[in-house]
Amino acid sequence: MTLAIMQPYIFPYIGYFQLIHAVDKFVIYDDVNFINRGWINRNRILMNGKDFLFTIPLKDASQNKLINEIEVNWDENWKGKFLKTLEQAYKKAPHYQEVVELIERSLTPDKEIISRVVVNNLRLINDYLDISTEIVNSSAIYQNTHLKAQERILDICKQEQANHYINPIGGTELYNYQYFEEREIKLNFIKTDRIEYLQFKNEFVPFLSIIDVLMFNSKENIKSFLNQYELV
Repeated sequence: MTLAIMQPYIFPYIGYFQLIHAVDKFVIYDDVNFINRGWINRNRILMNGKDFLFTIPLKDASQNKLINEIEVNWDENWKGKFLKTLEQAYKKAPHYQEVVELIERSLTPDKEIISRVVVNNLRLINDYLDISTEIVNSSAIYQNTHLKAQERILDICKQEQANHYINPIGGTELYNYQYFEEREIKLNFIKTDRIEYLQFKNEFVPFLSIIDVLMFNSKENIKSFLNQYELV
């Protein structure tokens, strides 16, 4: 089995979905500490040719709490305001209508915890792109919060009987090939190729939220993007 483990990010960039697509099971690492000003509840879209940061409001967010303990503050009518922002930014994009309906379904107030909102979001987008990878939450299964860093990742691999672990390229300094190999687990890092597409008539702005990719590209194009990476 091939496994990946990542914190829950809202509407992440295409590389996150490449990672999901590359593995048999994807673990949402939701019983670790929340990171302020990270990507759990924030991301970037295109607005007037430039990147624009959006943030989902949270209730009493703190780095002293676990991600699966933090609730979304739906009381601020953030969803309605966000959909208006998307209309302003992407109304003339070729796939605006079907994508905005998908986004609206993925942001449901009955999901109060931010990690649940993200999982709902990921599953709907995966269904749209025909990605069949199983998604599970670390908090629901592994009971290993006493372990830290690399040891915890290896324990999850062991519990899942995974023989191949893939991590984003940014983790090359965190994980050791030989250490994994000694435990009979192959370690790779996924490196996204340069992916560009037409964003109206603007100069291309890279590494935006999957929202931007969905707005400007057909399903078929995005499916081809999912395979544009190398394992190192």
